[in-house]
Amino acid sequence: MAAPDYRYRGSTPAGLSHTERVVHRLTTLRDRIDGGMDRREFLRTLVSGGYAIGMAKLLGVDDFLAAEDGDVPIVTALARENPDDPWSIRERTKYVPAEWYAAVKKAFEVNRRLARVAFTGYLGSAVIPGDYESKTATVSIGVSSEGHSVGEMLSEVAEGIDIDVKTIIEIDDIHNHGGYSEPRFANTITNGHVPSGVACETNTSLATLGPALYDPDGERTFFVTAEHAFGETESHDPLGRSLVLPRQDDDAVELGSVAHYHPTEDVAVVEPESWIEPASLIDAPSKPRVRGQFTKLGLADLVARGEELEKVGALSGHTTGKVQGVDAVTCFTDSFCRRGQLRWGGEMDLTDGDSGSVSYHRDPNGETHDVLVAGFNNARTWWPGQSYVWGVGAYRLTETHGYHF
Repeated sequence: MAAPDYRYRGSTPAGLSHTERVVHRLTTLRDRIDGGMDRREFLRTLVSGGYAIGMAKLLGVDDFLAAEDGDVPIVTALARENPDDPWSIRERTKYVPAEWYAAVKKAFEVNRRLARVAFTGYLGSAVIPGDYESKTATVSIGVSSEGHSVGEMLSEVAEGIDIDVKTIIEIDDIHNHGGYSEPRFANTITNGHVPSGVACETNTSLATLGPALYDPDGERTFFVTAEHAFGETESHDPLGRSLVLPRQDDDAVELGSVAHYHPTEDVAVVEPESWIEPASLIDAPSKPRVRGQFTKLGLADLVARGEELEKVGALSGHTTGKVQGVDAVTCFTDSFCRRGQLRWGGEMDLTDGDSGSVSYHRDPNGETHDVLVAGFNNARTWWPGQSYVWGVGAYRLTETHGYHF
């Protein structure tokens, strides 16, 4: 017997406000509950439809959140059904405590408001989910010496959310790490595919090659690395500039040229133009295979469970570290703020030449060597009192440009 289809298919009266439309549709859902929809199916419909828990309370359905184990479904990842087919990507879900989910969602909203207001002295912020037992979330805020009153300013909008304010000083100069490491060259190319985590070169610098980046628009596959590796040009436009794969024992190979670039995310997308193709593989001893990527809530779930991320850079090689902040905003280095950032590990987990690598974690539902990408590494801290790697979350690239790993 086929499972019942509880998706909303009725018409919504014209002329209603957004809130009235949501209430109308939730009322219809309530009717379906009375008709036999169980609690889990109700919550699945509620969350997948984008309804806030607060809106559910308007109709008295919070008893469903408090009943039984109090769990709600979240989308944790976008992963391939067929590991060899990048276009078979689907949503992965799991159940988490409703109170934890509500706290994390509220922290995301507080963080979004901070970025929008960008008060004097604001240098950045990030959401730090608590564990599942605590059912809490913290917003960590970096301010200059002018930003001390931020706690009072947030007292109303951040009710129930912990606020951690840190004053950041002396961030004008980027300090390079000392010493020199031999780059990791792509000495093994299998069936014309090169793995990520190896060195790539522009006409100005060396960076790390990321795993294959996919664009569903036209089902195209690209190489990817850090945009800042192409340096500054008179037009500040790296379009058409070449990306080269250096090899220790052979001549270098030109991989292709920049087809798209995204300065805010610090990502350069390179169209393949040689016999070498991008691959969803990472050059590490365990031979990780990228099977998809984490969502924003999937990263929050990793924090709640105390999980670590991994990365392979062309200079520093393989390192691991815990997630320190999700959906972060970074305003340290430019005249604009970078949103959707991921903070993890420590500053020694990234060095010059590692930009373009990805952070990743084992796919809990995949095969032994399958991993999911967390974020794209761009930089590290260089100011006193904080230590982490930062870069754009993979989910942000999907939200803003449609790409996925």
